Amino acid sequence: MYQSEFTDFMTEFLDKNPQVDSERRELRLTWWDRKVDLDDQRRWKAARVPQKPYVYQPE
Repeated sequence: MYQSEFTDFMTEFLDKNPQVDSERRELRLTWWDRKVDLDDQRRWKAARVPQKPYVYQPE
């Protein structure tokens, strides 16, 4: 089965540096796997300023 040079490189790199995978998982939990706060989301939508159709047009 074909594997690109990048896939070979990453496989070798992760084999030599196993701590990278654990750090990656930890950082993913920090930024992506979070519960959504619906109240915060509602406030962000309410505070949004509508954008003009053509932003570079002087007023």
